[in-house]
Amino acid sequence: MKKKKNNSLIKSFYHAFVGIKTSFLEETKIIIHFSIMTLVIILGIVLSINFTEWMTCLILFSLVISFEMVNTAIEITLDACIPEINISVKKAKDISAGAVLIAAIISAIIGLMIFLPKIIAIIK
Repeated sequence: MKKKKNNSLIKSFYHAFVGIKTSFLEETKIIIHFSIMTLVIILGIVLSINFTEWMTCLILFSLVISFEMVNTAIEITLDACIPEINISVKKAKDISAGAVLIAAIISAIIGLMIFLPKIIAIIK
């Protein structure tokens, strides 16, 4: 049986928000990313980062969290379609997890480049 295509923009947004909510409720890694994001936001407020630094942080937040959500979707889909152990499934899951790791590492490096000089200036 073929599923009816969802053409409603409102329904599309609804399903997207359900996906975000599901990620928060069921995925520990998403909660970890959001916790780090919250700490960075607090630090940004305390250290009075500028507009460009805020934009950089926001882009990096969205990049890492979006990658994590896509990684989770890939893992769920592969587990549902091919529940038995499969080397190709393992490779796909490892590669998608690696994409998240790269985004997180580069985000952390950029975060250090933004925040470390401000912290050092306060300590001196």
